[in-house]
Amino acid sequence: MKKLLWSIVITLLFISSYMVTSPNQIVAQEEGVPSYAKWGKLAMQETKKRYSNAEIIDYLYIGKESQGENSVEKFKLWLKKEDREFGVYIDITFHSETEEVISIEFEETDR
Repeated sequence: MKKLLWSIVITLLFISSYMVTSPNQIVAQEEGVPSYAKWGKLAMQETKKRYSNAEIIDYLYIGKESQGENSVEKFKLWLKKEDREFGVYIDITFHSETEEVISIEFEETDR
């Protein structure tokens, strides 16, 4: 699990330090970054806000759904708070064309 967490952290650091120097570099970098990376970063940020006393110990991208003009990116994060571990499903609904966030929904699970 730690290996997965580190790879997520490294990916997020790469995305946040994304610098463009030429059109060719843009294409190369976009090909290596998953389309959901932006939404995964947002899911982690919002989860940290909502569960500030818990540590995120695992991350799963579930997938994307289209709902007319909107899209929903789905994630599951596994959290640890003191001696309790639990999962949180996060659905980020946004306008497909503008990428404006409409809602972020959380649902806890013990699995």
